[in-house]
Amino acid sequence: MVVFAGQGDARRSMALLWRVADPGGVRAVPGPKPGLDVDTIVAAGIAVADEQGMAALSMRAVGAWLGRTAMALYTYVPSKSELVDLMHDRVLAELPTEYDTGAGWRPAIAAWAEGTWAFYLRHPWVLQVSQARPVLGPGEYAQLETVVRILGGIGLEPLKVRRVIAVLFQFVRGMARVAAEHRQAAPATGVSDDEWWSVRSALLAEVVPDFAERFPSLAALEARATPAAAEEEADDAIPYLEREAKNAFRAGLELILDGIDAAVRSTSGSPVRASSPTL
Repeated sequence: MVVFAGQGDARRSMALLWRVADPGGVRAVPGPKPGLDVDTIVAAGIAVADEQGMAALSMRAVGAWLGRTAMALYTYVPSKSELVDLMHDRVLAELPTEYDTGAGWRPAIAAWAEGTWAFYLRHPWVLQVSQARPVLGPGEYAQLETVVRILGGIGLEPLKVRRVIAVLFQFVRGMARVAAEHRQAAPATGVSDDEWWSVRSALLAEVVPDFAERFPSLAALEARATPAAAEEEADDAIPYLEREAKNAFRAGLELILDGIDAAVRSTSGSPVRASSPTL
Protein backbone atom coordinates (compact mmCIF):
# COMPACT_ATOMS: atom_id res chain seq x y z
CA MET A 1 0.00 0.00 0.00
CA VAL A 2 1.41 3.37 -1.05
CA VAL A 3 -0.04 6.65 0.19
CA PHE A 4 0.90 9.85 -1.59
CA ALA A 5 1.44 12.89 0.59
CA GLY A 6 0.10 16.30 -0.34
CA GLN A 7 -3.25 15.09 -1.68
CA GLY A 8 -5.41 17.37 0.43
CA ASP A 9 -6.12 21.06 0.07
CA ALA A 10 -2.69 22.68 -0.36
CA ARG A 11 -3.47 25.86 1.59
CA ARG A 12 -5.02 24.06 4.53
CA SER A 13 -2.29 21.40 4.61
CA MET A 14 0.56 23.89 4.66
CA ALA A 15 -1.17 26.06 7.24
CA LEU A 16 -1.76 23.06 9.49
CA LEU A 17 1.78 21.78 9.08
CA TRP A 18 3.36 25.10 9.95
CA ARG A 19 0.63 26.23 12.40
CA VAL A 20 0.01 29.56 10.71
CA ALA A 21 -3.09 31.41 9.61
CA ASP A 22 -4.54 29.82 6.48
CA PRO A 23 -3.76 32.10 3.48
CA GLY A 24 -7.36 31.60 2.42
CA GLY A 25 -8.65 33.09 5.64
CA VAL A 26 -9.31 29.94 7.73
CA ARG A 27 -7.08 29.56 10.76
CA ALA A 28 -5.30 26.23 11.32
CA VAL A 29 -5.93 26.26 15.05
CA PRO A 30 -8.31 24.40 17.37
CA GLY A 31 -12.01 24.86 16.71
CA PRO A 32 -14.83 25.48 19.17
CA LYS A 33 -15.48 21.96 20.47
CA PRO A 34 -13.70 21.52 23.83
CA GLY A 35 -11.37 18.61 24.33
CA LEU A 36 -10.23 18.32 20.73
CA ASP A 37 -7.45 20.01 18.84
CA VAL A 38 -5.18 19.29 15.89
CA ASP A 39 -2.39 17.84 18.05
CA THR A 40 -4.76 15.43 19.81
CA ILE A 41 -6.18 14.21 16.51
CA VAL A 42 -2.73 13.77 14.97
CA ALA A 43 -1.51 11.84 18.03
CA ALA A 44 -4.56 9.57 17.78
CA GLY A 45 -3.90 9.01 14.08
CA ILE A 46 -0.32 7.97 14.85
CA ALA A 47 -1.57 5.60 17.56
CA VAL A 48 -4.05 3.97 15.17
CA ALA A 49 -1.42 3.56 12.45
CA ASP A 50 1.17 2.20 14.90
CA GLU A 51 -1.24 -0.38 16.30
CA GLN A 52 -3.31 -1.31 13.26
CA GLY A 53 -1.33 -0.21 10.22
CA MET A 54 -1.92 2.35 7.49
CA ALA A 55 -4.71 0.30 5.91
CA ALA A 56 -6.81 0.76 9.06
CA LEU A 57 -6.36 4.53 9.18
CA SER A 58 -9.51 6.54 8.56
CA MET A 59 -11.19 9.56 10.07
CA ARG A 60 -13.79 7.19 11.51
CA ALA A 61 -11.09 5.04 13.16
CA VAL A 62 -9.34 8.09 14.61
CA GLY A 63 -12.65 9.43 15.87
CA ALA A 64 -13.42 6.09 17.51
CA TRP A 65 -9.97 6.11 19.16
CA LEU A 66 -10.88 9.48 20.69
CA GLY A 67 -14.44 8.51 21.52
CA ARG A 68 -15.81 10.93 18.93
CA THR A 69 -17.48 10.70 15.56
CA ALA A 70 -15.54 11.28 12.36
CA MET A 71 -17.58 14.45 11.80
CA ALA A 72 -16.23 15.90 15.03
CA LEU A 73 -12.72 15.88 13.57
CA TYR A 74 -13.40 17.84 10.41
CA THR A 75 -13.46 21.19 12.18
CA TYR A 76 -9.77 20.69 12.92
CA VAL A 77 -8.45 18.49 10.09
CA PRO A 78 -10.27 18.68 6.74
CA SER A 79 -9.73 15.06 5.62
CA LYS A 80 -7.60 11.95 5.87
CA SER A 81 -5.22 13.38 3.26
CA GLU A 82 -4.24 16.30 5.47
CA LEU A 83 -4.14 13.98 8.48
CA VAL A 84 -1.55 11.71 6.82
CA ASP A 85 0.65 14.73 6.08
CA LEU A 86 0.41 15.90 9.68
CA MET A 87 1.06 12.42 11.12
CA HIS A 88 4.09 11.86 8.92
CA ASP A 89 5.62 15.21 9.79
CA ARG A 90 4.79 14.99 13.50
CA VAL A 91 6.26 11.54 14.02
CA LEU A 92 9.55 12.64 12.47
CA ALA A 93 9.97 14.90 15.50
CA GLU A 94 10.97 11.78 17.46
CA LEU A 95 14.29 11.76 15.63
CA PRO A 96 17.23 13.69 17.10
CA THR A 97 18.39 16.82 15.33
CA GLU A 98 21.82 17.01 16.99
CA TYR A 99 24.66 14.50 16.60
CA ASP A 100 28.17 14.63 18.02
CA THR A 101 30.56 15.43 15.19
CA GLY A 102 33.62 15.66 17.44
CA ALA A 103 35.00 12.43 15.97
CA GLY A 104 34.11 13.47 12.43
CA TRP A 105 31.17 13.21 10.06
CA ARG A 106 31.26 9.43 9.66
CA PRO A 107 30.27 8.27 13.15
CA ALA A 108 27.64 11.03 13.24
CA ILE A 109 26.05 9.82 9.99
CA ALA A 110 26.27 6.21 11.21
CA ALA A 111 24.40 7.19 14.40
CA TRP A 112 21.78 9.03 12.35
CA ALA A 113 21.31 6.01 10.06
CA GLU A 114 20.97 3.58 12.97
CA GLY A 115 18.47 5.84 14.72
CA THR A 116 16.43 6.34 11.56
CA TRP A 117 16.38 2.59 10.90
CA ALA A 118 15.00 1.98 14.41
CA PHE A 119 12.46 4.79 13.93
CA TYR A 120 11.07 3.15 10.78
CA LEU A 121 10.67 -0.17 12.57
CA ARG A 122 8.76 1.56 15.39
CA HIS A 123 6.47 3.23 12.84
CA PRO A 124 6.43 1.01 9.73
CA TRP A 125 3.41 2.83 8.31
CA VAL A 126 5.72 5.79 7.62
CA LEU A 127 7.37 3.64 4.94
CA GLN A 128 4.06 3.57 3.07
CA VAL A 129 4.01 7.35 2.66
CA SER A 130 5.62 7.88 -0.73
CA GLN A 131 8.62 10.17 -0.98
CA ALA A 132 7.74 11.06 -4.57
CA ARG A 133 5.96 14.14 -3.19
CA PRO A 134 7.37 15.32 0.13
CA VAL A 135 5.18 16.67 2.90
CA LEU A 136 7.18 19.93 3.12
CA GLY A 137 6.61 20.28 6.83
CA PRO A 138 8.91 21.35 9.68
CA GLY A 139 9.65 17.80 10.82
CA GLU A 140 10.76 16.75 7.37
CA TYR A 141 12.93 19.84 6.93
CA ALA A 142 14.45 19.40 10.39
CA GLN A 143 15.72 15.95 9.39
CA LEU A 144 17.18 17.27 6.15
CA GLU A 145 18.79 20.16 8.01
CA THR A 146 20.35 17.70 10.45
CA VAL A 147 22.04 15.62 7.74
CA VAL A 148 23.08 18.70 5.74
CA ARG A 149 24.68 20.11 8.88
CA ILE A 150 26.73 16.93 9.30
CA LEU A 151 27.81 16.63 5.67
CA GLY A 152 27.79 20.24 4.54
CA GLY A 153 31.37 20.93 5.54
CA ILE A 154 33.11 17.75 4.39
CA GLY A 155 34.51 19.31 1.22
CA LEU A 156 32.18 18.03 -1.50
CA GLU A 157 30.50 20.41 -3.90
CA PRO A 158 26.89 21.24 -2.93
CA LEU A 159 25.25 19.28 -5.77
CA LYS A 160 27.19 16.15 -4.82
CA VAL A 161 26.21 16.61 -1.16
CA ARG A 162 22.55 16.77 -2.19
CA ARG A 163 22.88 13.53 -4.12
CA VAL A 164 24.77 11.79 -1.32
CA ILE A 165 22.01 12.77 1.10
CA ALA A 166 19.37 11.39 -1.27
CA VAL A 167 21.26 8.08 -1.43
CA LEU A 168 21.55 7.90 2.35
CA PHE A 169 17.87 8.60 2.97
CA GLN A 170 16.67 6.13 0.37
CA PHE A 171 19.14 3.45 1.42
CA VAL A 172 18.06 3.59 5.07
CA ARG A 173 14.39 3.72 4.11
CA GLY A 174 14.66 0.87 1.62
CA MET A 175 16.54 -1.46 3.94
CA ALA A 176 14.19 -0.66 6.82
CA ARG A 177 11.25 -1.54 4.57
CA VAL A 178 12.69 -5.02 4.06
CA ALA A 179 13.08 -5.55 7.80
CA ALA A 180 9.57 -4.19 8.48
CA GLU A 181 8.10 -6.56 5.91
CA HIS A 182 9.91 -9.49 7.53
CA ARG A 183 8.18 -8.55 10.79
CA GLN A 184 4.79 -8.25 9.11
CA ALA A 185 4.94 -11.42 6.99
CA ALA A 186 4.14 -14.03 9.64
CA PRO A 187 1.21 -12.17 11.28
CA ALA A 188 -0.23 -11.28 7.88
CA THR A 189 0.02 -14.79 6.40
CA GLY A 190 -0.24 -17.02 9.46
CA VAL A 191 2.93 -18.84 8.38
CA SER A 192 6.26 -18.36 10.17
CA ASP A 193 9.46 -17.68 8.25
CA ASP A 194 10.86 -21.04 9.36
CA GLU A 195 7.80 -22.89 8.06
CA TRP A 196 7.77 -20.98 4.77
CA TRP A 197 11.45 -21.57 4.05
CA SER A 198 11.42 -25.17 5.25
CA VAL A 199 8.66 -26.15 2.82
CA ARG A 200 9.95 -24.17 -0.15
CA SER A 201 13.62 -24.99 0.22
CA ALA A 202 12.75 -28.69 0.30
CA LEU A 203 10.59 -28.27 -2.81
CA LEU A 204 13.31 -26.28 -4.56
CA ALA A 205 15.79 -29.10 -3.99
CA GLU A 206 13.18 -31.53 -5.34
CA VAL A 207 12.19 -29.64 -8.48
CA VAL A 208 15.66 -28.27 -9.29
CA PRO A 209 18.10 -31.05 -8.32
CA ASP A 210 20.71 -29.50 -10.60
CA PHE A 211 20.49 -26.08 -8.94
CA ALA A 212 24.26 -25.86 -8.31
CA GLU A 213 25.01 -26.64 -11.94
CA ARG A 214 22.47 -24.14 -13.26
CA PHE A 215 23.52 -21.36 -10.89
CA PRO A 216 27.17 -22.14 -10.07
CA SER A 217 28.24 -18.66 -9.01
CA LEU A 218 25.34 -18.34 -6.58
CA ALA A 219 25.87 -21.84 -5.18
CA ALA A 220 29.59 -21.20 -4.69
CA LEU A 221 28.94 -17.88 -2.97
CA GLU A 222 26.41 -19.42 -0.58
CA ALA A 223 28.81 -22.26 0.22
CA ARG A 224 31.56 -19.80 1.14
CA ALA A 225 29.44 -17.13 2.85
CA THR A 226 30.01 -18.01 6.49
CA PRO A 227 30.05 -14.70 8.38
CA ALA A 228 32.46 -14.01 11.21
CA ALA A 229 30.44 -13.93 14.42
CA ALA A 230 31.91 -10.58 15.46
CA GLU A 231 30.64 -8.95 12.27
CA GLU A 232 27.02 -10.03 12.53
CA GLU A 233 23.95 -9.15 14.59
CA ALA A 234 24.09 -11.60 17.49
CA ASP A 235 20.67 -11.13 19.15
CA ASP A 236 18.90 -14.49 18.86
CA ALA A 237 15.65 -12.80 19.92
CA ILE A 238 15.54 -11.19 16.47
CA PRO A 239 14.21 -13.54 13.75
CA TYR A 240 16.85 -14.76 11.32
CA LEU A 241 15.62 -12.89 8.25
CA GLU A 242 15.31 -9.63 10.17
CA ARG A 243 18.87 -10.13 11.46
CA GLU A 244 20.01 -10.70 7.90
CA ALA A 245 18.32 -7.47 6.83
CA LYS A 246 20.04 -5.59 9.67
CA ASN A 247 23.42 -7.09 8.80
CA ALA A 248 22.92 -6.17 5.13
CA PHE A 249 21.97 -2.66 6.22
CA ARG A 250 25.16 -2.29 8.24
CA ALA A 251 27.35 -3.70 5.48
CA GLY A 252 25.72 -1.45 2.89
CA LEU A 253 26.05 1.59 5.13
CA GLU A 254 29.77 0.90 5.54
CA LEU A 255 30.16 0.76 1.75
CA ILE A 256 28.28 4.03 1.27
CA LEU A 257 30.37 5.75 3.94
CA ASP A 258 33.53 4.37 2.36
CA GLY A 259 32.39 5.85 -0.95
CA ILE A 260 31.73 9.25 0.60
CA ASP A 261 35.13 9.15 2.27
CA ALA A 262 36.80 8.27 -1.04
CA ALA A 263 35.01 11.17 -2.75
CA VAL A 264 36.17 13.54 0.00
CA ARG A 265 39.75 12.28 -0.28
CA SER A 266 39.79 12.69 -4.06
CA THR A 267 38.47 16.24 -3.71
CA SER A 268 40.73 17.42 -0.90
CA GLY A 269 43.72 15.14 -1.32
CA SER A 270 43.53 14.15 2.35
CA PRO A 271 41.04 12.38 4.63
CA VAL A 272 38.45 14.32 6.62
CA ARG A 273 38.21 12.89 10.18
CA ALA A 274 36.19 9.87 9.17
CA SER A 275 36.63 7.34 11.94
CA SER A 276 34.89 4.02 11.31
CA PRO A 277 31.52 3.88 13.06
CA THR A 278 30.75 1.36 15.75
CA LEU A 279 27.63 -0.27 14.37
